[in-house]
Amino acid sequence: MDFINIEKKWQEFWWKNKSFEPKDDFNLPKKYILSMLPYPSGEIHMGHVRNYTIGDALARYYRLHHYNVLHPMGFDSFGMPAENAAIKHGIHPKTWTYENIEAMQKEFEALGFSFSKNREFATSDPDYTKFEQQFFIDLWEKGLVYRKKAMLNWCPNDKTVLANEQVIDGRCWRCDTEVIQKELYQYYLKITNYAEELLKDLEVLENHWPSQVLIMQKNWIGKSSGLQFGFKIADECLKACNGIQEIEVFTTRADTIYGVTYIAIAPEHPLVEHAIKQVSQEDSKMIKAILNTTQRERALEKKGAFLGIYAIHPLTKQKIPVWVANFALANYGSGALMGVPACDERDFEFANLYHIPIKVITQSPQNLPHTKEEVLKNSGEWSDLSSSVAREQIIAYFEKENLGKRVINYRLQDWGVSRQRYWGAPIPMIHCKHCGIVPETQLPVTLPEDIVVDGEGNPLEKHASWKFTQCPKCHQNALRETDTMDTFIQSSWYFLRYTTPKNQRENQAFDQNYLKYFMPVDTYIGGIEHAILHLLYARFFTKALRDLGYLNLDEPFKQLITQGMVLKDGAKMSKSKGNVVSPKEILKKYGADAARLFILFAAPPAKELEWNDNALEGAHRFIKRLYDKASVINPTTSKPEFKEVSLNEAEKLARKKVYEALKKSHEIFNKAESAYAFNTLIAGCMEALNALGAQNNEQILCEGYFVLLQILEPIIPHTAWELSERLFKRENFKPIAIDESALVEDFMTLGLTINGKRRAELKVNINADKEEIIILAKKELEKYLENASVKKEIYVPNKLVNFVIA
Repeated sequence: MDFINIEKKWQEFWWKNKSFEPKDDFNLPKKYILSMLPYPSGEIHMGHVRNYTIGDALARYYRLHHYNVLHPMGFDSFGMPAENAAIKHGIHPKTWTYENIEAMQKEFEALGFSFSKNREFATSDPDYTKFEQQFFIDLWEKGLVYRKKAMLNWCPNDKTVLANEQVIDGRCWRCDTEVIQKELYQYYLKITNYAEELLKDLEVLENHWPSQVLIMQKNWIGKSSGLQFGFKIADECLKACNGIQEIEVFTTRADTIYGVTYIAIAPEHPLVEHAIKQVSQEDSKMIKAILNTTQRERALEKKGAFLGIYAIHPLTKQKIPVWVANFALANYGSGALMGVPACDERDFEFANLYHIPIKVITQSPQNLPHTKEEVLKNSGEWSDLSSSVAREQIIAYFEKENLGKRVINYRLQDWGVSRQRYWGAPIPMIHCKHCGIVPETQLPVTLPEDIVVDGEGNPLEKHASWKFTQCPKCHQNALRETDTMDTFIQSSWYFLRYTTPKNQRENQAFDQNYLKYFMPVDTYIGGIEHAILHLLYARFFTKALRDLGYLNLDEPFKQLITQGMVLKDGAKMSKSKGNVVSPKEILKKYGADAARLFILFAAPPAKELEWNDNALEGAHRFIKRLYDKASVINPTTSKPEFKEVSLNEAEKLARKKVYEALKKSHEIFNKAESAYAFNTLIAGCMEALNALGAQNNEQILCEGYFVLLQILEPIIPHTAWELSERLFKRENFKPIAIDESALVEDFMTLGLTINGKRRAELKVNINADKEEIIILAKKELEKYLENASVKKEIYVPNKLVNFVIA
């Protein structure tokens, strides 16, 4: 079998005939099958191969069954790696990016992926940037984008700001450098405006998305209900606080309010700036050190300093000391917490560390802290009540007396999108001394290409002819914004852009007819590592564009498949571990179809896949056997028909296995609960091929191939097209009805047991009656029954015969 030339032949045929372009007929049933787009690093890895093979199998199946399929591919092409490559290799980021795209396109073609060429693009293309910048301006004008100064996560290596979601265990998600805090101006998207809708709409995705992803998003949004109220600053401390009169806190445990013995505020809290002047030099150093550490570092070890000021408890009127604590976060609630050490492990640890008093407010005085809800004591009029009852009554009292109010808080923070780097979409804003921040009017704002990327800051800051411009309102000298957008913005709407044909993209973001027809994405495939970042942002962006009037859609992805990692020797493939398998080498030695077959056979999509060279060779052998055995079949353009009564047992079994595989194919591709267990389908095809080889009827072999090649086309397309063209002129590439007569059983197999213990099996005619079956069963178990007395004969139809003996 000359797989190299066969694959090349059909890849050229598909390209020349535009075989994978979606049709313009909106009356056809549609399927939008999408795999997450890759970063154009230049070489695809086995994770890519697995993801795209799964998606391609789905797309090919639905095309065979007359669906109008949109199955596109693009490139998430802005980002730091291009700048790093520019520094390392002395090549322009744009050149490096587009050369890599070209190389990856060839690898995709070599694997036979059925991507639409007409819908392809890179997110760094100017006609993509143009509409992204328009969205940004629209969001700005709607109040969903704002700019403010804040302490931000800063990657010293990449020299750029990171969103909270991009800091993984205190390190940059891209380069793994430890992140520090830096005060900078930043543009933010108001994702918090959509917190409740993002949370509620997770219900729509239940049973369609993996439960693990839904839980991760729910926890990240982090909805909590509680009491918001203030501790008034003690009169003698007001001067030191420079007019700040109270500290606002939020708590989900209003029932523990009588246990407050200190207030913890974040070092970024406005109060600190004034009160720090009166603390010791040592405490001042401590506070400034906390200020410059990341959230992860702050979580490692409790640290704090007493500010020397007090606030008044709203109920007891006692003075409560105010501390700066590293576990109080400026971006959660008001940046201030009430410390209840008797009822909270974190508060308890901090109180013990700094010898802060602990007030017990529950009936059990031992084993502090008491984190579970209990009956209260030392809690004023709410003593002797359960925590849950007291909590509701205390909140009601605070609202009645105008001391506080019930509020809902979210862990989710607004999305910071400014990045201090060159290779990204320019933020389309202009800074004018007279007009303030003004949107650009000439879009797209493209990057200057005459730059030098040397790793020292943002090249756009140094590019005078690009940076200095005129205000579009007053036409006086102004400065162009030099920050570029977070690349997660590009991947938050690319799936919508694919619906628009290439020839309509210059003048509109979306063609409404195509958008309404193809969206939402029917099946979206990607790694679970994108559960929070990309998938949450994409959901938010879809809702925001809906509210801007661009589309009428609430959720972008109907079904989500999170494919498992590809492992070798028990570890994720990586160059550092030296366990990388090169797709190019596999294609050269075994061919694309063998690679695809192995990927889909080795494990179900959601499970991890352990690389196995022997299994890959086995996949190659199966394809070769399939190919070689076809040589004895006489070509035809129609499927042979049979009457089961005229066939022998081997022939019937062969037909049964073929149609069982066809039935399994429909179940796996069309039922979400199947989890796309392609491995069981491939096993069924292997059994069918074995059964076809065990009989001698050429017509049954012909029928078997007519069906099997259609089943296998999504999995091993090159081989399937080659044999189907030669044998059937591809007339088998259309829906094939299941011949139910082939699935009818002539025989059944019964388990034979004695006193419930299995001893043998009995194969009998499906129409045999009970008396005949009992006689045959006794004969089969003759040696066990020879000297025994049968007390009882039990027949369970279609399952077993059991003899109870003395």
